[in-house]
Amino acid sequence: MSSLIITTIQTNLVWEDKAGNLQQLEQKINAIEERTEVVILPEMFSTGFTMQPQLFAEPMDGETIEWMKKVAADKRIVLTGSIIIKEEDKFYNRLIWMLPNGDIGYYNKRHLFSFAGEDQHYAAGNKRLIASVKGWKINLQVCYDLRFPVWARQAPQDSLIPEYDVLIYVANWPERRSHAWKTLLCARAIENQCYVIGVNRVGRDGNNINHSGNSLVIDPLGEVLYHMADAEDIFTVALEKERLEEVRTKFPFWKDGDGFIFNR
Repeated sequence: MSSLIITTIQTNLVWEDKAGNLQQLEQKINAIEERTEVVILPEMFSTGFTMQPQLFAEPMDGETIEWMKKVAADKRIVLTGSIIIKEEDKFYNRLIWMLPNGDIGYYNKRHLFSFAGEDQHYAAGNKRLIASVKGWKINLQVCYDLRFPVWARQAPQDSLIPEYDVLIYVANWPERRSHAWKTLLCARAIENQCYVIGVNRVGRDGNNINHSGNSLVIDPLGEVLYHMADAEDIFTVALEKERLEEVRTKFPFWKDGDGFIFNR
């Protein structure tokens, strides 16, 4: 059974400095020596979690998208993380799934962080994105989405095959609520019997809010395979399909999920 090699980049972000962030991230990605297939960046990786989208938003053929295309092609990886996109006079906190051939998938953050006024500046998404690579199905979500388990819940198909295998959250999650971050990531892995990857930033942003990282890779039983706090770090790990199938076969709890229907 095939493995999937992913790399997480936990980094400080230069506040509202697109050129500075793209430069430092390209250096970090190019410095990855081991083989990798998917590289994951934090939420709003080109700016930090800014509430000034009118100053930093780009179209889908803008500078950051072109940068992602180049990096993904040069490194032969899938590159993912969220940026600020303007489309039809609306701003989106949009997660980009960039393939090495230049094809793009995207997910607009569903749950906007009203506590910080995100809902006043950005439009909410209404559709999930489950990407596919090497036979792995990957559910892609952003930061505050983590607090809403129904949005991430496995919806088994008619053949009783789980809907996805990996759940990824990219984030700018503050240090003061890091306990919730770590706890909910483990819960999502246990309840959905999937790998969960949370990639957060470190450092203090332009609003004087500190971020401690605490990026995590968690297996389908909720066991932590990787955890890093309070430091920049690049980590590469192989997710094993055999381990995933073993857990789901031995403990087929996902088959007993509620059959409710909700508006995605």
